Amino acid sequence: MTPKEIERIISIAASFGVRKVKLTGGEPLLRKDILEIVEGVGSPKGISEVSMTTNGTLLDRLAEPLKEAGLTRVNVSLDTLNPKSFQIITGANVLNKVISGIKEAVEVDLNPVKVNMVLLNGINHNEVWSMIEFAERNSLILQLIELESAREDELYRKYHSDMTKIENELTKKAEKVTIRNMHHRRKYLLPSKVEVEIVKPMHNTEFCQYCNRIRITSNGKFKPCLFRTDNLVDFLGPMRNGASTEDLKKIFIEAIKRRRPYFT
Repeated sequence: MTPKEIERIISIAASFGVRKVKLTGGEPLLRKDILEIVEGVGSPKGISEVSMTTNGTLLDRLAEPLKEAGLTRVNVSLDTLNPKSFQIITGANVLNKVISGIKEAVEVDLNPVKVNMVLLNGINHNEVWSMIEFAERNSLILQLIELESAREDELYRKYHSDMTKIENELTKKAEKVTIRNMHHRRKYLLPSKVEVEIVKPMHNTEFCQYCNRIRITSNGKFKPCLFRTDNLVDFLGPMRNGASTEDLKKIFIEAIKRRRPYFT
């Protein structure tokens, strides 16, 4: 999609009350026109927040231009602080570059800066508290994410790490525990004032019950459910064939009608 096509479909969503947009991927910072996209996404009337999830490898030089283009906040994927584990997980030796990007995002006030840590059994499951200390030192929010898989395949069985023990430890140490409306996620405020948020989508009926998101694929389709690919609704084809604003609104409504709880 071009920046203008992205801006137009966000305008349609905004007309129905969508107020927040998150750019994710893949890796959104690989787009050479990412600054134009960010600026365009924030343009439609009613959009109050434009955020991004990134692997952080290009963030050290793009954090400030992104902020100037209208990016509100950023989530950075960082599963480990161990260089060897980072190499295993990502296949790249750029840990220091990612950390530099995180610090630059904090410096230019892309706040809150959140770090996403997917727990992987046998790789980083024992690094939670060192990551919490890293978040404390750098004024970050840490999101601990359960490994996702729509089916319990070999990868899931090998690397899935149960989060019950960690949640129990956080409950004991936290000064305050709150529950976000979205997905009913629990947030733990520790004595150091660092926030730790638990993201558990797998086999979690509350994840669906409190989901208020509609996703857009990179090839121009509405994706009503994170875990399904059989109910997508194409809007880019009709848009490029001259669909009117009213036509696109009907397509958006159709996508919303296809939303169904994955976990029942």
